Amino acid sequence: MASQDWFEKDFYKVLGVDKSVSQADLKKAYRRLARQYHPDSNPGDAAAESRFKEISEAYSVLSDEGQRQEYDQIRAMGSGARFTAGGGGGQQGGFEDVFGNLFGQGQRPRGGQTRGGGFEDLLGGMFGSGGGGFGQTSGGFRGFGGPTPGREVVATTSIDFLTATKGDTVTLSGGGGRPITVRIPAGVTDGQKLRLRGKGEPSPDGGEAGDLVLTVHVDKHPVFERDGLNLRVTVPVTFAEAALGATIEVPTLGGEPVRLKVAPGTSGGRVLRVKGRGVATPKGTGDLLARIEVAVPSHLSGPQKEALDAFVAAGPGDNPRDDLLARART
Repeated sequence: MASQDWFEKDFYKVLGVDKSVSQADLKKAYRRLARQYHPDSNPGDAAAESRFKEISEAYSVLSDEGQRQEYDQIRAMGSGARFTAGGGGGQQGGFEDVFGNLFGQGQRPRGGQTRGGGFEDLLGGMFGSGGGGFGQTSGGFRGFGGPTPGREVVATTSIDFLTATKGDTVTLSGGGGRPITVRIPAGVTDGQKLRLRGKGEPSPDGGEAGDLVLTVHVDKHPVFERDGLNLRVTVPVTFAEAALGATIEVPTLGGEPVRLKVAPGTSGGRVLRVKGRGVATPKGTGDLLARIEVAVPSHLSGPQKEALDAFVAAGPGDNPRDDLLARART
């Protein structure tokens, strides 16, 4: 960068920060603006590309402590003056106008010498030896300055129902066959998107890796269904069990069955709750909801039919639909 540019450009203003900004906050400001104006995010937008170059140029100077000090000193000393070629013929506003007071009475030192040594000695004393000359910039990505974040990667994966409820670590195949280890949290739902920091494409120039946005598809279970953190299961019982009551076994997900008491006269559709046997997550644990379904036999033997006929004959003969029909007429 030409030293004259350092007079003309307010790098702090370009990055939207104060002159006292810390390196950490400077980096945050740069990254936010770089993502917004990056050419990859604004294809074909010349204005965004120009703004991106300005941002990167500013960061490349201010992120280097030595160059930042040099820049601040030149800006403070120049007060708006410019470096120009030091031509003769009485031209004004030249290089000597800026540094004239350093050599005494605004005169250019003869033979390029000062009382304390050469011109290089003077600048070396101001900015520190080995600090480099004006306009030296640190290397940057694509010639623009600081490091480029890696690209975001979008992927999908399918997991079984048990893994979705319990959580597990799975290995995916990334670009070029690179394995990616992913932690699936307990309680993930079908279609949920997980953002995994730093699991995307690596930066081409030493910056942070991109993110992996993973859409999770959960396979259906032959028995259980999710209802938030609760698990639902349909449990068939016989007519006799529903009418007389019984203690039955109910399956649990990934564990041993639990024994559940069915009260006498239980109707089909009634839901019995087993506390704490649903989906367990750091945010809470659900229950197991067992829906009773009365299993009606499709075929009856002769003795069974005779027994049911006797049961009906011995009953009160009430129509269980009377109340339904009455309410429908009101």
